[in-house]
Amino acid sequence: GLEAPAEQIFEGFAMVIAAAVVTWMLFWMRRTSANIKGQLHAGVERALMEGGIFGLGILAFTAVIREGIETALFLMGQATAAGTEASSTLIGAIIGLVIAVAIGYALYRGARIINLRTFFSWTGIALIFIAAGLLSHGIHEFIEAGWISFGTATAFDISAVLPHDPEAGALGVIGSILRALVGYTSTPEWITFLAWLAYVVVVLYLYTRPVRPSESRSLRTEQPAPTA
Repeated sequence: GLEAPAEQIFEGFAMVIAAAVVTWMLFWMRRTSANIKGQLHAGVERALMEGGIFGLGILAFTAVIREGIETALFLMGQATAAGTEASSTLIGAIIGLVIAVAIGYALYRGARIINLRTFFSWTGIALIFIAAGLLSHGIHEFIEAGWISFGTATAFDISAVLPHDPEAGALGVIGSILRALVGYTSTPEWITFLAWLAYVVVVLYLYTRPVRPSESRSLRTEQPAPTA
Protein backbone atom coordinates (compact mmCIF):
# COMPACT_ATOMS: atom_id res chain seq x y z
CA GLY A 1 0.00 0.00 0.00
CA LEU A 2 3.02 2.32 0.04
CA GLU A 3 3.42 4.95 -2.65
CA ALA A 4 6.61 5.75 -4.57
CA PRO A 5 9.34 6.18 -3.54
CA ALA A 6 8.50 4.64 -0.13
CA GLU A 7 7.48 1.39 -1.81
CA GLN A 8 10.81 1.01 -3.63
CA ILE A 9 12.76 1.96 -0.49
CA PHE A 10 10.91 -0.63 1.61
CA GLU A 11 11.36 -3.33 -1.03
CA GLY A 12 15.06 -2.49 -1.42
CA PHE A 13 15.75 -2.70 2.32
CA ALA A 14 13.74 -5.92 2.64
CA MET A 15 15.82 -7.59 -0.08
CA VAL A 16 19.17 -6.32 1.20
CA ILE A 17 18.35 -7.46 4.76
CA ALA A 18 17.26 -10.87 3.46
CA ALA A 19 20.54 -11.19 1.53
CA ALA A 20 22.48 -10.26 4.69
CA VAL A 21 20.63 -12.88 6.77
CA VAL A 22 21.32 -15.59 4.18
CA THR A 23 25.00 -14.63 4.01
CA TRP A 24 25.35 -14.67 7.80
CA MET A 25 23.61 -18.05 8.01
CA LEU A 26 25.91 -19.58 5.36
CA PHE A 27 29.09 -18.67 7.20
CA TRP A 28 27.62 -19.51 10.61
CA MET A 29 26.77 -22.99 9.35
CA ARG A 30 30.20 -23.30 7.75
CA ARG A 31 31.91 -22.37 11.03
CA THR A 32 29.82 -24.57 13.32
CA SER A 33 29.12 -27.57 11.08
CA ALA A 34 31.90 -29.59 12.68
CA ASN A 35 30.40 -29.21 16.14
CA ILE A 36 26.67 -29.03 15.51
CA LYS A 37 26.09 -32.81 15.39
CA GLY A 38 27.66 -33.34 18.81
CA GLN A 39 25.82 -30.34 20.23
CA LEU A 40 22.46 -31.64 18.96
CA HIS A 41 23.14 -35.12 20.37
CA ALA A 42 24.04 -33.63 23.75
CA GLY A 43 20.94 -31.43 23.62
CA VAL A 44 18.70 -34.39 22.83
CA GLU A 45 20.08 -36.41 25.73
CA ARG A 46 19.72 -33.47 28.11
CA ALA A 47 16.17 -32.74 26.91
CA LEU A 48 15.09 -36.36 27.37
CA MET A 49 16.58 -36.47 30.87
CA GLU A 50 15.17 -33.13 32.04
CA GLY A 51 11.99 -32.53 30.09
CA GLY A 52 10.99 -35.77 28.44
CA ILE A 53 9.14 -35.70 25.12
CA PHE A 54 8.00 -32.09 25.60
CA GLY A 55 11.58 -30.92 26.11
CA LEU A 56 12.66 -32.79 22.98
CA GLY A 57 9.88 -31.10 21.03
CA ILE A 58 11.04 -27.67 22.20
CA LEU A 59 14.61 -28.55 21.19
CA ALA A 60 13.47 -29.57 17.70
CA PHE A 61 11.45 -26.36 17.36
CA THR A 62 14.36 -24.11 18.31
CA ALA A 63 16.69 -26.04 15.98
CA VAL A 64 14.55 -25.33 12.90
CA ILE A 65 12.91 -21.97 13.69
CA ARG A 66 15.86 -20.16 12.08
CA GLU A 67 15.15 -21.97 8.83
CA GLY A 68 11.50 -20.93 9.05
CA ILE A 69 12.46 -17.28 9.46
CA GLU A 70 14.78 -17.52 6.46
CA THR A 71 12.02 -19.11 4.39
CA ALA A 72 9.68 -16.24 5.27
CA LEU A 73 12.35 -13.73 4.19
CA PHE A 74 12.91 -15.62 0.93
CA LEU A 75 9.21 -15.63 0.11
CA MET A 76 8.80 -11.96 0.99
CA GLY A 77 11.71 -10.98 -1.24
CA GLN A 78 10.60 -13.17 -4.11
CA ALA A 79 6.98 -12.04 -3.90
CA THR A 80 8.12 -8.43 -3.93
CA ALA A 81 10.35 -9.08 -6.94
CA ALA A 82 7.50 -10.84 -8.76
CA GLY A 83 5.17 -7.83 -8.35
CA THR A 84 1.88 -8.52 -10.08
CA GLU A 85 2.94 -12.15 -10.53
CA ALA A 86 3.11 -12.71 -6.76
CA SER A 87 0.52 -15.50 -7.02
CA SER A 88 3.12 -17.56 -8.88
CA THR A 89 5.38 -17.17 -5.82
CA LEU A 90 2.66 -18.72 -3.64
CA ILE A 91 2.29 -21.64 -6.04
CA GLY A 92 6.06 -22.03 -6.13
CA ALA A 93 6.21 -21.92 -2.33
CA ILE A 94 3.66 -24.72 -2.03
CA ILE A 95 5.50 -26.82 -4.61
CA GLY A 96 8.78 -26.09 -2.82
CA LEU A 97 7.37 -27.16 0.55
CA VAL A 98 6.11 -30.42 -0.96
CA ILE A 99 9.54 -31.05 -2.47
CA ALA A 100 11.16 -30.17 0.87
CA VAL A 101 9.01 -32.77 2.63
CA ALA A 102 10.02 -35.36 0.03
CA ILE A 103 13.71 -34.46 0.41
CA GLY A 104 13.41 -34.61 4.20
CA TYR A 105 11.90 -38.06 4.01
CA ALA A 106 14.61 -39.18 1.56
CA LEU A 107 17.33 -37.84 3.88
CA TYR A 108 15.73 -39.65 6.81
CA ARG A 109 15.67 -42.92 4.88
CA GLY A 110 19.10 -42.58 3.27
CA ALA A 111 21.12 -40.62 5.83
CA ARG A 112 23.73 -43.39 5.92
CA ILE A 113 24.19 -43.32 2.15
CA ILE A 114 24.09 -39.61 1.26
CA ASN A 115 27.19 -37.52 1.95
CA LEU A 116 25.48 -34.77 3.93
CA ARG A 117 28.57 -32.53 3.95
CA THR A 118 28.65 -32.49 0.13
CA PHE A 119 24.88 -32.06 -0.08
CA PHE A 120 24.83 -29.02 2.18
CA SER A 121 27.89 -27.55 0.48
CA TRP A 122 26.06 -27.51 -2.85
CA THR A 123 22.86 -26.14 -1.35
CA GLY A 124 24.98 -23.42 0.26
CA ILE A 125 26.37 -22.49 -3.16
CA ALA A 126 22.82 -22.29 -4.50
CA LEU A 127 21.91 -19.96 -1.62
CA ILE A 128 24.81 -17.68 -2.57
CA PHE A 129 23.24 -17.10 -5.99
CA ILE A 130 19.83 -16.51 -4.40
CA ALA A 131 21.30 -13.94 -2.01
CA ALA A 132 23.16 -12.27 -4.88
CA GLY A 133 19.85 -11.93 -6.72
CA LEU A 134 18.19 -10.38 -3.68
CA LEU A 135 21.06 -7.90 -3.30
CA SER A 136 21.07 -6.85 -6.96
CA HIS A 137 17.29 -6.48 -7.05
CA GLY A 138 17.41 -4.42 -3.85
CA ILE A 139 19.90 -2.08 -5.53
CA HIS A 140 17.55 -1.87 -8.52
CA GLU A 141 14.77 -0.74 -6.18
CA PHE A 142 17.04 1.99 -4.79
CA ILE A 143 17.68 3.15 -8.37
CA GLU A 144 13.94 3.40 -8.96
CA ALA A 145 13.58 5.35 -5.70
CA GLY A 146 16.20 7.85 -6.93
CA TRP A 147 18.71 6.98 -4.21
CA ILE A 148 21.34 5.79 -6.73
CA SER A 149 22.05 7.90 -9.80
CA PHE A 150 25.35 6.47 -11.07
CA GLY A 151 25.90 3.31 -13.07
CA THR A 152 22.21 3.17 -14.04
CA ALA A 153 22.80 2.71 -17.77
CA THR A 154 21.82 -0.68 -19.20
CA ALA A 155 24.84 -2.98 -19.22
CA PHE A 156 23.48 -5.30 -21.93
CA ASP A 157 20.21 -6.50 -23.40
CA ILE A 158 19.71 -10.25 -23.92
CA SER A 159 15.92 -10.13 -23.94
CA ALA A 160 15.98 -11.65 -27.44
CA VAL A 161 17.78 -14.71 -26.01
CA LEU A 162 16.21 -15.12 -22.55
CA PRO A 163 13.55 -12.56 -21.61
CA HIS A 164 12.15 -12.38 -18.08
CA ASP A 165 8.58 -11.71 -19.19
CA PRO A 166 6.32 -14.79 -18.76
CA GLU A 167 4.20 -13.58 -21.67
CA ALA A 168 7.16 -14.06 -24.03
CA GLY A 169 6.63 -17.82 -24.27
CA ALA A 170 8.53 -20.75 -22.79
CA LEU A 171 11.81 -18.83 -22.58
CA GLY A 172 9.99 -15.98 -20.87
CA VAL A 173 8.64 -18.40 -18.26
CA ILE A 174 12.14 -19.73 -17.62
CA GLY A 175 13.45 -16.18 -17.36
CA SER A 176 10.70 -15.18 -14.93
CA ILE A 177 11.47 -18.21 -12.73
CA LEU A 178 15.16 -17.29 -12.72
CA ARG A 179 14.17 -13.70 -11.91
CA ALA A 180 12.21 -14.85 -8.85
CA LEU A 181 14.93 -17.28 -7.71
CA VAL A 182 18.22 -15.51 -8.41
CA GLY A 183 17.20 -11.97 -9.44
CA TYR A 184 17.85 -12.54 -13.14
CA THR A 185 17.08 -9.71 -15.56
CA SER A 186 17.73 -9.53 -19.29
CA THR A 187 18.46 -5.79 -19.09
CA PRO A 188 20.52 -5.15 -15.93
CA GLU A 189 21.98 -1.80 -14.98
CA TRP A 190 25.75 -1.64 -14.69
CA ILE A 191 25.70 -1.16 -10.93
CA THR A 192 23.28 -4.04 -10.28
CA PHE A 193 25.23 -6.36 -12.57
CA LEU A 194 28.58 -5.47 -11.00
CA ALA A 195 27.14 -5.78 -7.48
CA TRP A 196 25.76 -9.24 -8.35
CA LEU A 197 29.06 -10.31 -9.90
CA ALA A 198 31.19 -8.96 -7.03
CA TYR A 199 28.99 -10.65 -4.41
CA VAL A 200 29.09 -14.03 -6.17
CA VAL A 201 32.87 -13.95 -6.71
CA VAL A 202 33.80 -12.78 -3.20
CA VAL A 203 31.29 -14.84 -1.20
CA LEU A 204 31.78 -17.96 -3.32
CA TYR A 205 35.55 -17.73 -2.76
CA LEU A 206 35.19 -17.24 0.99
CA TYR A 207 32.58 -20.00 1.29
CA THR A 208 34.48 -22.65 -0.69
CA ARG A 209 37.95 -22.10 0.76
CA PRO A 210 39.15 -24.78 3.21
CA VAL A 211 38.07 -24.35 6.82
CA ARG A 212 40.96 -23.69 9.15
CA PRO A 213 41.53 -26.33 11.83
CA SER A 214 40.91 -23.73 14.53
CA GLU A 215 37.43 -23.15 13.11
CA SER A 216 36.43 -26.78 12.69
CA ARG A 217 38.00 -28.19 15.85
CA SER A 218 35.29 -29.69 18.01
CA LEU A 219 34.92 -28.64 21.60
CA ARG A 220 36.36 -31.14 24.04
CA THR A 221 37.54 -31.22 27.58
CA GLU A 222 41.25 -31.73 27.94
CA GLN A 223 42.25 -34.66 30.14
CA PRO A 224 45.16 -34.30 32.58
CA ALA A 225 48.35 -36.03 31.55
CA PRO A 226 48.88 -39.40 33.24
CA THR A 227 51.36 -39.43 36.08
CA ALA A 228 53.94 -42.09 36.66
